[in-house]
Amino acid sequence: MNTVTEIQAAIGQLAPEHFSQLIGWIKDRFANEWDRQIEDDVTAGKLDHLVRDALGEYHAGQTQPFPPNEKPRDL
Repeated sequence: MNTVTEIQAAIGQLAPEHFSQLIGWIKDRFANEWDRQIEDDVTAGKLDHLVRDALGEYHAGQTQPFPPNEKPRDL
C-alpha cells in the first residue's frame, strides 16, 4: 500500500472502532507536527518580528488585558 488512493480505499474498509483509532492517531500526529514546526520557526527566528510588533504595541499602550478584567503586566 503506497499510494494515497490505496490508503483511502483501505481506510474506507475499516471497522468504525478502527477508524476512530486512526482518527485519534492522525490528530496526535498532526498536533505533534504542528508543535515541531512552531518550535523550529521560533528557533530560526521566523517569529521574532511578531514578538517585536506585539511588544511595541504593548509599550505604546495599544493593547488591552486578556481576560478584560485582569491588570496588565510589566514586560
